[in-house]
Amino acid sequence: MTADHEFPELPGPNWPALAGRGLLWLILAWFTVRFATHSIASNFAGRSFLHLVDLVFHEAGHVLFGFFPRFFVVLGGSATQVLVPLACLVAFWRRGDRFGVGVAAWWAGQNLVDLAPYINDARALKLVLLGGRTGAQVEGHDWEYLLQTLNLLRWDQALARLAHLSGLLVMTGALVWAALELKRQYRDAQAG
Repeated sequence: MTADHEFPELPGPNWPALAGRGLLWLILAWFTVRFATHSIASNFAGRSFLHLVDLVFHEAGHVLFGFFPRFFVVLGGSATQVLVPLACLVAFWRRGDRFGVGVAAWWAGQNLVDLAPYINDARALKLVLLGGRTGAQVEGHDWEYLLQTLNLLRWDQALARLAHLSGLLVMTGALVWAALELKRQYRDAQAG
């Protein structure tokens, strides 16, 4: 890779791979519309199968940050949930996979959308957590602790809307990036 981050050309046309990328793009676009048309309070993000994937990285983040003070251990779950897709983005960037960059960016945005209901619940504590109980039935949850520690608890719903909107914008931008890359790959495949 060159210093100005130009992407190397990948070898010849691969129609099955291009078709697979197109199908993946359609699936991500469909998910984006679904996330955008459901409110934060509906917890659509938390009920999607993608939440189960995100949850693995969220919980692993608590373990990875386990040697830090409590605030960072708690924050580590949500941070890792967003950092893993960003690490994938960097890996795709470094190998010159522009479409992969778009997919990883989409996943990072989706994780922000996934966090929004959790942030939104910081005061209400009504979301059912991993153990099958709500935050009110146990000692609270991550975002209740984080926002209370930062004296921002009263801003939970505004911060959740910000996470949700930011995530949707990142997802949309990633879809545009990936679509432009698909268009380029299609033109190259036709010419090749």
